[in-house]
This record gives sequence, C-alpha cells and structure tokens, in this order.
Amino acid sequence: MCIFCKIIKGEIPNKTILEDEGFLAFEDINPQAKIHILIIPKIHIENFDVMPSDVMANMTPFIQKVASKVGINGSGYRIITNIGREGGQEVNHIHFHMVGGEQLGPIL
Repeated sequence: MCIFCKIIKGEIPNKTILEDEGFLAFEDINPQAKIHILIIPKIHIENFDVMPSDVMANMTPFIQKVASKVGINGSGYRIITNIGREGGQEVNHIHFHMVGGEQLGPIL
C-alpha cells in the first residue's frame, strides 16, 4: 500500500486542509512555498496518464475549494503534478501540489 493510501486510511497522520468523500488535501511535510498543499483522490490512481476523466472532473471543484479555503484564489497559485520517474513523480498515487501564498518564480 502506498504512503498516500495509508494517509487516507488514517494510518499516517497529516495536517488536513479539506476533505470530502472523494478527495483529501493536506499540508506537504517538505513545503517549497509559503503554502504547499498536496491534493489526492481517495482511490488509488497511479498518475495523470491513467486518471479517469470523471475523477478529474470532480477533482477540479475540490481543488478550487482548497484554493479558496487557504485564501489564494484571488492572488494566484500553481498546480503541479509529476508523471513517472523522469517527470519527478516520487509517490505512485496521483497527487497535485498546490503552491502559493507568495510570489513564485518561473519554472522553466
């Protein structure tokens, strides 16, 4: 079982920001910005390449609610997902990084 599935099951503690029946948002333990939140579906999906469109459709408003809850929906933020080893994916459970709360530099 992957680390995110263990977090979902409550086996590993987290600092939850928002949760509903399908998704969980929690603080990253190694933040790269003032606000750094991980957003995951509660079902195990390996990465974006195999993300069902209906899950993504439901995840979009959840991500928007997270941005609103932490107060960055008006100032701006970045959503990132890494796909596969060469894309930098470290946990094989789809997750989106939401970073913001400060001026972010260019990524490329």
